Amino acid sequence: MAIPGIRGMEHIGFTVPDINEACTFFEEILGATTLFVAATDFRNDDTDWMDEHLHVHPRSVIKEFRYLRLGNGSNLEVFEYESPDQATVPPKNSDIGGHHLAFYVDDMDAAIAYLKSNNVEVLGEPTSYTDGPNLGLTWCYFMAPWGMQLEIVSSPNGTAYDDSAKASGGPRLFHPALVDETKV
Repeated sequence: MAIPGIRGMEHIGFTVPDINEACTFFEEILGATTLFVAATDFRNDDTDWMDEHLHVHPRSVIKEFRYLRLGNGSNLEVFEYESPDQATVPPKNSDIGGHHLAFYVDDMDAAIAYLKSNNVEVLGEPTSYTDGPNLGLTWCYFMAPWGMQLEIVSSPNGTAYDDSAKASGGPRLFHPALVDETKV
């Protein structure tokens, strides 16, 4: 069973300390397009709406949130909040609620060179899987200026899993390079 009518991921939402810095980074470094500003000073009132609907401190205010689109992936919903109980350090992947965003690139070496030439902190060297279902995939983490963990991945010749799924007619991994933009 699944939620009736579910189609897939529509957006990924996350909070940043400075929405202008974040959107500029996503636009200038990753090539995203800001689609629109969804709201400013959202729910700046004395009700409990924020707690009841979003499970945040009732006096939290969404200073602004914007929608961005990056290539053939999910929309990004970028928030800047003010809240009396706000944590200001992003979680690590090992923390509960830890996360990262992964972006597909055609050429790992060119992507890393580009990031480094733009003074983006790249963590280590690319890692390539040597066996298992991800055989054929290479990945490398990098950091947004505010400390959010990001990743680039590439599998120009496919992965062991996807090759097997394609041959058997099973469900394949989502791959943004294989999406027909006329249908999204």
